[in-house]
Amino acid sequence: MPDQPQAFFLPAGAAQTTPNNQRFCIFYPAEVGPGSGAARGLVLYIHPFAEEMNKARRMAALQARALAQAGYAVLQIDLLGCGDSSGDFGDASWQDWVNDVLQGCRWLRQRSKAPSADTGQVPLWLWGLRAGCLLAVEAARQLGEPCNFLFWQPPATGKPLLQQFLRLKVAGDMLGGEGKGIMAGMRQQLNSGASVEVAGYLLSPGIATGLEQASLQPPAYPAAAQRLEWLELSTREDAGLSPVSAQAISQWEQAGYTARSQIVSGPAFWQTTEIEDAPALIAATMAALSGLPA
Repeated sequence: MPDQPQAFFLPAGAAQTTPNNQRFCIFYPAEVGPGSGAARGLVLYIHPFAEEMNKARRMAALQARALAQAGYAVLQIDLLGCGDSSGDFGDASWQDWVNDVLQGCRWLRQRSKAPSADTGQVPLWLWGLRAGCLLAVEAARQLGEPCNFLFWQPPATGKPLLQQFLRLKVAGDMLGGEGKGIMAGMRQQLNSGASVEVAGYLLSPGIATGLEQASLQPPAYPAAAQRLEWLELSTREDAGLSPVSAQAISQWEQAGYTARSQIVSGPAFWQTTEIEDAPALIAATMAALSGLPA
């Protein structure tokens, strides 16, 4: 009988800047048969920003279960102030979230009792969705060991995501006839060190600045060749990578990564009105991690 997912609270690291110290996690043990050895890999899921996280919960759970059944140990971590963990959204900074990712990586290594990835035995994958990809890259720079990357719909930078989020406030106020100057006002408020409320989330300057400055520049770790699997969704049959995505992938290749990309048929489930599935993305992810042709 397969192991069931395990829900628990992970103590946060001492470096956190708030008194809140527990992160809600779900661990999916790798389903490996008796005597068949260690997991095929360790996978840490890093969720997207604000409401996108809630819309993506079902797809993240479906993918985590599929990976566990294929022999990967998967950890989902709820970042500081994101609903099930300690703290409020407005308490967090970008570095707090990076610290949470690092803590998740360390827990996976300890839980698996596996040798470090630089021995080449059990690879570590950072699996991000949207803003989660940006957090994965920043955490990898601070992790001190090589890792692979699985990106779902990655933005090349965080600036468009912040703009998109702030526009929710503009749109809401325009419906009430009060939209003029809202964007400039929010920018001024954030620059002065004050938080702003957007769509029910209290956005702190620490999060806004970190997200706006984040980019997918490949982290340097010269000890080993590493992989990047870049998956995007589209409902168009003739969809292709945008020039921005193609340029970002080229940068990773030039940095020494083995980078592959694929456009998969399916809805943008992180922003749809109803909760939707993208089964082709799950299949493509399984093939990608197995190293099968894209």
